[in-house]
Amino acid sequence: MMRTFNTVDGQIEEIKKAVPGSWITLTDPSDAELAKVSDQFAIDLADLRASLDDEERSRVDVEDSYTMIVVDIPTVENRGGRDWYETIPLSIIITDNLIITVCSVETPVLQPFIDGKIRNFNTFMRSRFILQILYRNAQQYLRYLRIVDRESDKLELRLYHAMQNKEIIMLMELSKTLVYFATSLKSNEIVLEKLTSLERIKQYPDDEDLLGDVIVENKQAIEMASIYSGVLQGMMDAFGSIVSNNLNNVMRIFTIISIVISIPTLIFSAYGMNLSNGTLFFEGNIGGFVIICVISLAIALIAALVLTKSRLFR
Repeated sequence: MMRTFNTVDGQIEEIKKAVPGSWITLTDPSDAELAKVSDQFAIDLADLRASLDDEERSRVDVEDSYTMIVVDIPTVENRGGRDWYETIPLSIIITDNLIITVCSVETPVLQPFIDGKIRNFNTFMRSRFILQILYRNAQQYLRYLRIVDRESDKLELRLYHAMQNKEIIMLMELSKTLVYFATSLKSNEIVLEKLTSLERIKQYPDDEDLLGDVIVENKQAIEMASIYSGVLQGMMDAFGSIVSNNLNNVMRIFTIISIVISIPTLIFSAYGMNLSNGTLFFEGNIGGFVIICVISLAIALIAALVLTKSRLFR
């Protein structure tokens, strides 16, 4: 989908045809839309398609008539009724008189600009617009990192009694998310460092503080991703220990039960043997069967008590 916006009297408005200072946003564009933009603004079609590849790396490419910035942005994917987080590329193409963004999905990074919720936003102030997008991107990473942290806290409460693969899979998904985030944020950091020395994009004095804020927010997101990843790895190790300990407790109970049951089984097996008269106790006694049952039960209870208290089964 191709949409064009322009700032008029401080308000963002959607227009039908691009004019100098406009912003063109391409969301999951068709081949016809890509070809139209490529022909109209002399942009290489391969560069327009770059961000549609999920494996595209973050970078800055300077061409003769335009500059392309590719950064990784966080996104949410629903799988099995749950939200999982990953990263996808977003390209920002700056020409002499307009700016073009290309992304494979609608993203909350750009939506506030479309809704007019970003302060001091003007489509014709291209360098500031780029920094505002990058700042919003870093904030979105921080927001999703806090959500991942809360999800890990919920899983931690379930670890004490968990013995299923579901928790392990969820922990692995969260750990994978943090790895993706950390890798993408470090790639974005390289892009930010290159922007500080890129002469093609004009830097205004008022934008220097914004660029510094973007760098600080990105560094903070990298540190948070690293910390949460370490915590999550510790949780996974603890989860393995808890599952192993729970299994040991179950095996302990089953071992005690099997030993206790074997005692009356052994006694009754002896009385079931084909032996001569007078060999076994209580043989020929009218109440012998009851006596043997009581003795077997008493020995089994004593054995259960001893095994339960024994250090070998603690």
